[in-house]
Amino acid sequence: MNLLKTVQHKYALSEQGAKDLVKSCAACAAADFVLMVPVGLLYYLVGDLMNGGVPGSRISFYIIGCAICLLLIFLTSRIQYNACYLATYVESGVRRITLAEKLRKLPLSFFGKKDLSDLTSTIMADCSSLETAFSHYIPELIGAVTSTFLVAVSLFFFNWRMALAAIWVLPVSFCVVLFSSKVQNALGRKQMTVKMACTDGIQECLESVRDLKANNAERDYLTGLDKKIKAVEKRAILTELGTALFVASAQMILKLGIATVALTGGVLLINGNLNILTFFMFLLVVSRMYDPMQAALQNLAAIIAANVQTGRMNEILDHPVQSGGSILKNEGCDIRFNHVGFAYNGKDNVLRDVSFTARQGEVTALIGPSGGGKTTASRLAARFWDISCGKITVGGTNISKIDPETLLSLYSIVFQDVTLFNNTIKENIRVGRKEATDEEVLTAARYAHCDEFAEKLPDGFDSMIGENGSELSGGERQRISIARAFLKDAPIILLDEATASLDVENETFIQSAISQLIRDKTVLVIAHRMRTVADADKIVVLDNGCVSQQGSPQELLQQGGLFKHMVELQNKAAGWTL
Repeated sequence: MNLLKTVQHKYALSEQGAKDLVKSCAACAAADFVLMVPVGLLYYLVGDLMNGGVPGSRISFYIIGCAICLLLIFLTSRIQYNACYLATYVESGVRRITLAEKLRKLPLSFFGKKDLSDLTSTIMADCSSLETAFSHYIPELIGAVTSTFLVAVSLFFFNWRMALAAIWVLPVSFCVVLFSSKVQNALGRKQMTVKMACTDGIQECLESVRDLKANNAERDYLTGLDKKIKAVEKRAILTELGTALFVASAQMILKLGIATVALTGGVLLINGNLNILTFFMFLLVVSRMYDPMQAALQNLAAIIAANVQTGRMNEILDHPVQSGGSILKNEGCDIRFNHVGFAYNGKDNVLRDVSFTARQGEVTALIGPSGGGKTTASRLAARFWDISCGKITVGGTNISKIDPETLLSLYSIVFQDVTLFNNTIKENIRVGRKEATDEEVLTAARYAHCDEFAEKLPDGFDSMIGENGSELSGGERQRISIARAFLKDAPIILLDEATASLDVENETFIQSAISQLIRDKTVLVIAHRMRTVADADKIVVLDNGCVSQQGSPQELLQQGGLFKHMVELQNKAAGWTL
């Protein structure tokens, strides 16, 4: 079991994948060993020929022997194929699903350290590298080493001096490649760094092509991207050269084995310590034995190089997940921040000693200057991150003790940045509650005024909206996001600038609809426009990560301070004209 656990972690495999890898190694060893059986048959045949010919009684022996060899080769090759390739494809799918499932459970703090192209490369490219290692490198290496070891041991029964002359090159060659591990790992990490920089550059170019064109910056950007592509090419050549120096040297040493066998055999033959048949057998065996070992040296180098990819997968698989109970025990849905502190990277504090309560049946607005911590506070309330200190409770239950997915069943969230899928309007709204009927989806859509634009499209609510809603305007995309919240109908609602992309008329409609949605619910609103929160029951002013004011809008206006200053500034801005 310890061996399986080691293999499982070493190569980022599932438990079944580790078992399949062991089976594939055994299958490769059997297949390689069976290929040596014809050599033994040939040895006896040559012996008979040298003794005057093949006796008639032994012809059937050789015919049956050839048939058995062919049958064994067929069977072991079939088993090897199934064990190496079919199992690999299954494991590759399992790995990708496992990585995706693990990403689903990781805190958002992990994604702050990784970008989209990096994670995509891990799930796709790194898993593809695992496919090759699982189906070729590892089984073929273990199979070749195992079968060669068995053959090498058997050689000692014929002539120990000739056996030593044949096998001394094997450990030396493998040591040369093994000693290259530090160099290969360093080269691999540098290559991965430039590859990720290039991938990021290509993705950024595709995502920002509109802005590049608008600012006539395409030529300059593509010049920089061309340098990144050339850096990948240069680093790939250096990596291949660094690996080839060790592998080619090891293979040259391996070739010396044939020379030492010939020289040793010649000396022993002259001195009468070796017969010609055994000498012939050793030359035949070593020529057959060194061929798979040359490939084994290449496989060993490839396995060492794959450490970078498996390390990247293990970084995801080994990362601690957010855990907690799956049963909700909250009494009501009041959200209470109690002396909460938070820092994204453990150093720069975003929130410091934040305390307030968002009560059920009330609208609590978070306002303040940009960077004050409003969005962070709302994300912490839904446990997108875990706080650094203090406590956040929902209905008296500490949210750090609740499984994130269970906790989020209490929340309907409308983000400022809307994420949509390349699907129909109806199915994008259904994301809010997958089991919802079409009638429920359409009702939620009407509450969010999605019908106004959906009915103008050729296929209505069954119209495809493109990647991330590219066929829709910003306001239309935002309304689909709001419709999701209507459909989910959770007891806690987080609105992060929910009406920021809407015109004045639609904003009025949506606010009217939201007033129906939030009845008897806990509502946490983030807004920059003061008129959006004018009717809020409570306002919490966050400034530089601290609560500078909290109370009703009327109370804060009487107090003066930052809230009153923001209201005055926006009133002044409202009268600005060109």
